[in-house]
Amino acid sequence: MKKISILGIATLGFLWAGMTLAQEDEEATTFSYATYLYCDTSRESEADEDTAADVAVMDKLVADGAITGWGWLAHHTGGQWRRLRYHTADSLEGAFDGLQAINEALTAAAGDDDDDSDSDGVACPRHDDYVWQTKSSGAGDDGRGDVSFSVYFLCDITREGRADEIVDEHIAPILNKIVEDGGLNSWGWLSHSIGGKYRRLQTMTAPDVKTVLAARATVLAEVYAEGNELGDEFAQICGKHTDYLWNIVHETP
Repeated sequence: MKKISILGIATLGFLWAGMTLAQEDEEATTFSYATYLYCDTSRESEADEDTAADVAVMDKLVADGAITGWGWLAHHTGGQWRRLRYHTADSLEGAFDGLQAINEALTAAAGDDDDDSDSDGVACPRHDDYVWQTKSSGAGDDGRGDVSFSVYFLCDITREGRADEIVDEHIAPILNKIVEDGGLNSWGWLSHSIGGKYRRLQTMTAPDVKTVLAARATVLAEVYAEGNELGDEFAQICGKHTDYLWNIVHETP
């Protein structure tokens, strides 16, 4: 990941370090600049290697306060996105300032030894950028898990605020209980700030795929139980969605 002038550093799943099971305070809103990469599957390991080589540079940006966190996720199951990278900040402006700081730091680190500077562009030539804002979230004491289940929702933009209310009233308590019982490490609900067609993002993390899928089954059964009017209302607002399973390769903090 030598030069990334056209690539953002990204969600996903990625906003819960240090948070409690209580709804996130408005004063502590997190913005995540997320870049979803379309990669040549025969070469995507090259992008992984570049990212691994840049961990020290990226971690220093976190330590220096230029960004509040960053991460790299790899596709396990889902759609066409193959890699996800992100960085976080405490404001929308900070997310874009962080992008500039990352570009400058990685370019400086590459120096004159830049023969493979375009390897990201070759391995992963296309991308979609999103900026997500945390609406609510919860986490246990063990930090985020190694696997993230992410649901990208298409919502009625005129009613998506109501969907946020339903999450707080109905879905968040279910997710918090699963975290308390050890079935999940963390969860989050994020809103679209800038980007493509998806308007809301729900994430859940766990130690492994089996655990996160079991938690998902529990959530679906309880949220959409027969006769549950809130679940029905949520489905009417944000009924269409795309699911992804991500392996969380690296996250700081």
